[in-house]
Amino acid sequence: MEKIKSNARSALGQATTIFVTLLGLLIMTFVIGRIMPVDPVAAMVGERCRTVQMVFQDPYGSLHPRHSVATVLSEPLRIHGLDRPQERTQQALIDVGLAVEFLERFPHQLSGGQRRRVAIARALILEPEVLLLDEPTSALDVSVQAEILNLLARLRMEKGFTYLMVSHDLSVVDHMCDRFAVMKAGRIVEVLPRTAIPSNGATHPYARELIGASLEYERAL
Repeated sequence: MEKIKSNARSALGQATTIFVTLLGLLIMTFVIGRIMPVDPVAAMVGERCRTVQMVFQDPYGSLHPRHSVATVLSEPLRIHGLDRPQERTQQALIDVGLAVEFLERFPHQLSGGQRRRVAIARALILEPEVLLLDEPTSALDVSVQAEILNLLARLRMEKGFTYLMVSHDLSVVDHMCDRFAVMKAGRIVEVLPRTAIPSNGATHPYARELIGASLEYERAL
């Protein structure tokens, strides 16, 4: 079980590079920190899709507007041929703190925090080993952000998965992650423990600049 986070000035490129790679569209090899694509034919796509799941940055955009929560949660079960779909979908909602009555609702009937919980439930219903989180608290109120972060921390302890998170918020990193990687131009320039954040313990100039700017912003608030 581990919690790893990626940090860079812009999350768009790093999220695309890391997440698309890990989801099996490319296979990732690290050579001195550089991500190199190789032939995806060798990937066991079906097994990889069950082992690695993702929570997208925009849960409303990733949930079909005409599909109920029950349909959203049952679809991956059907694709992977898993049994007891009703029991599994109900338990998935309970795990993320929603009542089973939410199974009949549609995305437009949910709040931002509820949609995020449904997205997390969908990702975890296949019992993955790795969970990819793309800015999991974006566009949420501060109180709801704390609820989602605490939920993810609890679920990790209960289910034992590893998560890899992309986020700009170093306070989230400090709360959620064991280590974090700083990326620049598609390369990991430094990997640090979260304890390096308060003192800006980075050695790479770009990493020091990035962490310093974030700390300065936090002090100005």
